[in-house]
Amino acid sequence: MRRWIRYLSKRQYQVAGGILVITILIAAVSVSPAVVFNHLTWTVADPVRVILVASGLAIVRPLFAWPTTLLAIIIGYGIGFTGLPFALGLITCTSIPPYFLGRQYNKANSHPRVVAEFVERTGDTRSVVATRLTPAPSDVVSVGAGIAGVSMVPFTIGTVIGELPWAIAGVLVGASAETLVGGVSVTTLIHPRLIAAGSIVAGIIIAPPIWAWIRE
Repeated sequence: MRRWIRYLSKRQYQVAGGILVITILIAAVSVSPAVVFNHLTWTVADPVRVILVASGLAIVRPLFAWPTTLLAIIIGYGIGFTGLPFALGLITCTSIPPYFLGRQYNKANSHPRVVAEFVERTGDTRSVVATRLTPAPSDVVSVGAGIAGVSMVPFTIGTVIGELPWAIAGVLVGASAETLVGGVSVTTLIHPRLIAAGSIVAGIIIAPPIWAWIRE
């Protein structure tokens, strides 16, 4: 009986997860970040409005699978570079729901041993920092950390450190833009040099434990 209950619980998590993923994909395709940019004129007129709108977007952002740098661009455009700490805080907070989704999946399903071994070898914080520095989608990294069993505190610290360069880039793009209406795309941030630099630093961070793992 208990085995049957556990089986049903596992199936329920899988079905719920599948429905959620499909819903997110549909929302991501149908609702573009450009929609947000096209309605910012009224918002950026008042820093208080920028804070409120950006906070609201941070809550719903995971549902639409928008890039986290969208928040940094808006804050940079409305407040300037002084809004960097706030932008980084929102980016960190908006990464937590996908992380919890991964944790719930972790509880209901088994995952490849290699994933847990990678986190164990590199360390919770280091693994999150390294993956954040790569151009991988933020929500994919968050869900992956949850599935791998990364603890909450190391996940938060790793997210703050790893997302800092992208937050800085986003705030700078927003602060230097004359207008965001129908203009700045989030892909503006994906500069080859920025990607290369992040990937190199990520490689340096995880190289020692990975090399030791390979040698063993």
